[in-house]
Amino acid sequence: MSDSEGLDRHENISDGASADVCRAVGSRVRELRVGLGMTMARFAEQANISLGMLSKIEHAQTAPSLNTLVNLARAANVPVTALFRGLDEEHDLVITRAGEGNEIIHEGSSPTRVYRDLGSLRGPHRHIEAVMITLADDEQRFPLYQHEGIEFLHVLQGSMEYGYGPSTYKLHSGDTMQIHGEVAHGPVAMLQTPVRFLSIKVYPTVES
Repeated sequence: MSDSEGLDRHENISDGASADVCRAVGSRVRELRVGLGMTMARFAEQANISLGMLSKIEHAQTAPSLNTLVNLARAANVPVTALFRGLDEEHDLVITRAGEGNEIIHEGSSPTRVYRDLGSLRGPHRHIEAVMITLADDEQRFPLYQHEGIEFLHVLQGSMEYGYGPSTYKLHSGDTMQIHGEVAHGPVAMLQTPVRFLSIKVYPTVES
C-alpha cells in the first residue's frame, strides 16, 4: 500500500487553531467511517493511507495533508468540505456512547489488547485523557508507560498484577489506584481475564 505519509507533510499540532481543526476533522472522519460500517483497517485501505495514520487523524494527533484529506473524502464518498463540518460549533461537552470511542493504535495494541479513547473537550491542550482498556492476553509481556501528571485506575472486570516502579500490586474488580505518571507503570500479569479497567490521566496545567 502506498502511503501519503511519505509523500506529503503531516504536521504536529502546535497551536489552538490547529488543534480545533484536527479535532473537528478527526471526529468527522470517524463519524463517516462508522456510518459506512467500515473498520479502521478497511477505511485506511480505501483512503490509501496506513492504519496508524488513520488512527492519528481520528485521534486528533496529526494535521493531515491536503492530499490525505482528498483521499479521506473520496473513501467516504463526500466532498472535502464535509470533513470540516462542525468546526465552528461549540463543544462544551463530550458524550461517548456505550461501545464507542476511538481505538488507540500503539505499541501495546493487539486483538487481545484494546485501548479505547473516551473523548475529550476541544482546546489547544488536553487536560484529561480517559481510556477504557480491555486485556484478554495473559501470556505476552506488557509494555510499561511513563507520562506527565497523575493517573487514576478503576478495575471494572477481572483481576491483574499492576506494576508501579519496583513493586507490583494485585488489583481486583472494584479496586482503584492513583499513581504518579512519571514512575514506570502498567499491567505485568493477568490473574483473571478478561481484564477491563478505566484509566484517567490528569495532566499538569499548561500556562499560556
